[in-house]
Amino acid sequence: QVQLVESGGGLVQAGGSLRLSCAASTTVSSLTAMCWYRQAPGNQREWVATVTTDGRTRYTGAIKGRFTISTFTLSRDNAKTTVYLQMNSLKPEDTAVYYCNAQTTPSWGNREYWGPGTQVTVSS
Repeated sequence: QVQLVESGGGLVQAGGSLRLSCAASTTVSSLTAMCWYRQAPGNQREWVATVTTDGRTRYTGAIKGRFTISTFTLSRDNAKTTVYLQMNSLKPEDTAVYYCNAQTTPSWGNREYWGPGTQVTVSS
């Protein structure tokens, strides 16, 4: 079982920045990728960005050039893995609950795990 905890959300004015964190209770060796999704009120959850354990990143078009997903950061005891989402030039339409997603390797069951989400609100 992998637990994910997001943090860093909040209220920011348009044009501002936030950095979201996602801490996973596992090591990089158990993962294939970590992703960020978001869900605005009344909308379906949508994919935002992915980073794979071999360092590849992908972004949805709406945030490309404004958001950056980091590579994996290990805790000193190698018990946790953290990924960040740096969000710049925020727009009101970026307002949503942001969720972290982790995908495990076949030896860890090819499973997906989700965090509880963190609210990002961008005022105009």
